[in-house]
Amino acid sequence: MSQPTLIDQANLSRAWAAAFMTLRATPGHRLSPVTISFGGFEGVPVEEPNIRSLVDASLDEAGMQSVQTVANTIFPQVLWQVAKGNRENLYARYSLSLPDYVAMEPGKNRRGLYFGRLIAFDMDHRTGGRLPYIPEGLIPENGNQLEFIIKQCKKGVRASEFQASVFDPARDHSRAAQLGFPCLQHVTLVPSFTDRTLMVNAFYATQQLFEKGYGNFLGLARLGLFVADQTNLNLVRVTCFVGIEKMERKPRLTRTFHRLIDACDVLTSEQLVIGVSR
Repeated sequence: MSQPTLIDQANLSRAWAAAFMTLRATPGHRLSPVTISFGGFEGVPVEEPNIRSLVDASLDEAGMQSVQTVANTIFPQVLWQVAKGNRENLYARYSLSLPDYVAMEPGKNRRGLYFGRLIAFDMDHRTGGRLPYIPEGLIPENGNQLEFIIKQCKKGVRASEFQASVFDPARDHSRAAQLGFPCLQHVTLVPSFTDRTLMVNAFYATQQLFEKGYGNFLGLARLGLFVADQTNLNLVRVTCFVGIEKMERKPRLTRTFHRLIDACDVLTSEQLVIGVSR
């Protein structure tokens, strides 16, 4: 039986690097289960620029999506900047554009996008219409789970209200050999009104660490910062619980990729002993 792996680091880049090096050292490049947790938020997620640039360069050489592209599937940072702090404007822009976003990458997005399900769970991502099997008004806030959480996020409200689902059995229980979406199943938020803090927990059935992991962590951190901003809290931690962490698609073993390995090795050697337990 596999032993659980716990990775706890000071920031996003260090957490990804520690997970990356741990996974590389594991036979078959597969770990189950894994918990990856990180802090480091100063208005934006704290990153190590060298690690981020090498991850992006390695992804590009492997013909994979950039960190920013993957992160945008969970939280569209550019749209939030365009909305200038108006979350209703953000929701409207995204919902209107969702079918277009799906059409841009039909192979990858044919089943939808994460932020779409968080703010419009009952929307047909292909047409923008409502799903016929979910009665209108059944889900509070017109299917916008984030808006429900933000409005309910106050002292005295039961903690179990602060959760949002991505997985939908009607759409996602399939006998297909591969789906690609959704790997992220569920998000919960843990506010503390005593010290004005917020933590984000994300649950993944599986995750491809090299291809998607860094972007997933960044998207979740930006999502947490958005909710924290809208509820006057401070994001202090993001934690991902992963059923199976893997590297299905092997990156090209280029000079850039080897530089990434070396950079992660240097970075993780500083804290790996106290930050990773098996």
